[in-house]
Amino acid sequence: MRIRVTARAAAGAAVRRERGCGFRGRGFRTAACAAVCAAVCTALLLTGCTAFSGPDGGGGQDRGKGTAADKNGDTAPLSGRSGAPRRPVPRGKGSRVPDDFNGDGHPDLVLNDLVKAPGDTYGDDAGIGIVYGTATARGVDPAVRQILSPREHGARVDGVLPSAFDAEAACDLDGDGFGDLIVTTDPPYDGIGAPPVPLQILFGGPDGLGGGGDGKTDKTDKAGRGGDRGRAVVLRIPAKARAGDEWPDHPVCGDFDGDGEMDLAVTASAGQVSYLRGPFSRTGAPRAASAPIPGGGPVLEAPTPKADVNGDGYDDLVHLTRARAPGHAAKGELLLGGPEGPGRAGGAYRFKGARFPTPPRLPSGSGRAVTELVASADFTGDGRQDLVTRTHRGERTDLIALYPSGADRPVITFSTSIFLG
Repeated sequence: MRIRVTARAAAGAAVRRERGCGFRGRGFRTAACAAVCAAVCTALLLTGCTAFSGPDGGGGQDRGKGTAADKNGDTAPLSGRSGAPRRPVPRGKGSRVPDDFNGDGHPDLVLNDLVKAPGDTYGDDAGIGIVYGTATARGVDPAVRQILSPREHGARVDGVLPSAFDAEAACDLDGDGFGDLIVTTDPPYDGIGAPPVPLQILFGGPDGLGGGGDGKTDKTDKAGRGGDRGRAVVLRIPAKARAGDEWPDHPVCGDFDGDGEMDLAVTASAGQVSYLRGPFSRTGAPRAASAPIPGGGPVLEAPTPKADVNGDGYDDLVHLTRARAPGHAAKGELLLGGPEGPGRAGGAYRFKGARFPTPPRLPSGSGRAVTELVASADFTGDGRQDLVTRTHRGERTDLIALYPSGADRPVITFSTSIFLG
């Protein structure tokens, strides 16, 4: 699954760099987007994003206010603060699913784009919405949800909390059986020298990401060092692994050296790659790092559907000259993994384009509706890739829809307005 990263209105993020799709946890990951109807369903593993345009986002006229009979789907959409029940995150014991933050064996859904409250025209970044997975046929349970805000969960840099918070990738960085979330932020920077690292890590645990925000210290990482479970920690990139004055970006999870632990690859200047070996400590530090790897590019992604393209036991990496356009095919170049990480040129690589079912209808309103792919993963537990889309009109109205593999009707729809209260 991949977390789609979009350009937020936050000024710091806009100054920092241009953003595109970019979340992928191994299998996420990254954010960071891909999907389809029956014959093309396998191609969904590429986790890209795409969009439909039309007066109602579904190729026809709006029919009403989103009752079960008014939309393309078989469940009434959940929406609004008053009608959104909430249940606690179930405690898990750990799993090998990369984006299973509470360790109960079910992948969780990460949502970067949340609708704004009425009247909130110039509001700060609302944060990241997490909807936890379930064993039911619906795949996720919107009542079991969590919002990760920069104010409550961000790490301070030079005493300043971030105002932007976007999910980039998910995987188990500390090897404790609970998925962790890599987010990008907007740390203060005076423009002199190498900028600070904008990437932060929120660690998962039995209660989900951030340990429920209780601020307790957790000491379950393999390095034996603890951290604040309630907040993220800044990713530590050793000076020897950095190059130039560009912002480290486009993190990709993978076991690039084949030792069974999750590593991170991050962009460095001049097309180089910062390669950070896992496991990571709860302070955000990798086990090891070396000088930047040459021969990369300004954008990094994981190959799909398999991270190990040539089947040699090492995950591989793709670098591109620019972020992929939503839902479009793209060409990149492979960096093959090996005992020393992703350092061998592997030739051309092509990401396939994706398309997906007719989106659900939004409630009546003006303006063009747009549908984007949010994630592709096995949410329903049948061993096949399902897809999740977001159809929205502006910043006030949206519907998240989860489609089982090959289906043209979602098993559940809900609005991200459930995160407003």
